[in-house]
Amino acid sequence: MSLIKSKVTYSRTWTYFQDGWHEGNVALMGPRTHGAWLGSTVFDGARAFEGMTPDLDLHCARVNRSAEAFMLKPVVPVAQWLALAHEGIARFDGKTALYIRPMYWAENGMGGGVKYDPDTTQWCLSLYEAPLVEPKGTSVTLSPFRRPTRETAPLEAKAGCLYPNNARAIAEANSRGFDNALMCDMLGNVAELANANVFLVRDGIVQTSVANGTFLSGITRARMIGLFRKAGLSVEETTLRPADFLAADEIFSTGNYNKLAPVTQIETRKLEAGPVYELGRKLYMEFARSGA
Repeated sequence: MSLIKSKVTYSRTWTYFQDGWHEGNVALMGPRTHGAWLGSTVFDGARAFEGMTPDLDLHCARVNRSAEAFMLKPVVPVAQWLALAHEGIARFDGKTALYIRPMYWAENGMGGGVKYDPDTTQWCLSLYEAPLVEPKGTSVTLSPFRRPTRETAPLEAKAGCLYPNNARAIAEANSRGFDNALMCDMLGNVAELANANVFLVRDGIVQTSVANGTFLSGITRARMIGLFRKAGLSVEETTLRPADFLAADEIFSTGNYNKLAPVTQIETRKLEAGPVYELGRKLYMEFARSGA
């Protein structure tokens, strides 16, 4: 019997695992690996483009915090993550932007069951080509699915097990003709988009959902709050309802993959990529190129 092989073609990829660097989509887990079977994985994601790696140190530190919160062992010091990341970057030609993904998972369960053994923590660092494109605008709708609470999911970690809920929110939105979805917490307050943090602008004031433990308060989110405030804009972290977004002058998202991206439609209402979004893109790229 032959094994089923993936028909997916992956962009150029290098992964550091166990004994060194491996090219391509290398196999890291087996059918008995707890991380593959029962989802004991955490990860983070950073970017390299134009010779820059903005906030790479913060992403490497966060994956270790995620491991601790998830009760895995953060066995790779931040300095080692950083050194390996720069080794990996040097394996590419520097022409295409990269995604940098450190990752931990449990190899074994305890007693063959659901509980995983932190002493079997494994790790890898994967880098792959992922062009950084100028966002053209996104349409969003309110999702019927909600973000969990701390009592129901490991929200202190950037854990792989949290993402299927977000994926089904995007799939449901796609089925109704939208690109993405606003997700609320259990109280009906807007938490985030299904794959990014979200901001709105009303009467010149920038607002974003207050970090209440139901979503990951992102590194790019925090960076933009600081950059906007330094530029003299008023930024409020506050409780927001869907009606606030429906009445907004501008809406945009922040996240590591696309940095800032404009929302140009919410439900049936059309929006423009506005001046605050445009300023935000400018401020972010100035920060990245400064090497600060």
